[in-house]
Amino acid sequence: MSFLTDNKQKFEDLAFQLDNRDALRRQANGGNSILFIYAPDEENEYIARAKELYADKAVFIDISKLLVAFVDQDGWEDFRAYYQDYKDTPSVMFNTKSEEPDLFKLIIEAIVKASAEGKIPILIRTGALYGTGIENVNIMEHASVMNLSQPLVFFYPSRLEDDNLYFLNFKLASKYRCTLIK
Repeated sequence: MSFLTDNKQKFEDLAFQLDNRDALRRQANGGNSILFIYAPDEENEYIARAKELYADKAVFIDISKLLVAFVDQDGWEDFRAYYQDYKDTPSVMFNTKSEEPDLFKLIIEAIVKASAEGKIPILIRTGALYGTGIENVNIMEHASVMNLSQPLVFFYPSRLEDDNLYFLNFKLASKYRCTLIK
């Protein structure tokens, strides 16, 4: 599949799902998320097109920028030392059980803020989650996301092969409670 031949239909499918919330919940097994999939090497084109189409209707939440903001909270040296201590269990630092700020909390806060502004929250650069211990399913099944007034849209670089979805073309994805735009 290529961006030139597929983008029009994919964005029409996305618009349909965003306009038909009841159908979305049924198709997503009660979920409130849309997984918009595309080849990883076409990510820039899909994000650029989405920003054209949804400039006034959505907030684009860039996971890579949130990751940098998270690292900047304590500074690079402290982050590096902490990461070395927890590199085998990255979720300990990126998705803590404490009240301390972490990457997962930054993501959820940005999603909730976008929704509170009446905008569609769209997560982009989700590949930056790889290696953090945060799975997309953790975000989509969070209570705040399930109760949003608008669905959460994940821009999801992946490939679909024999009904199996591979995040970043190699990591077998979980079975998500969402609607798939392919």
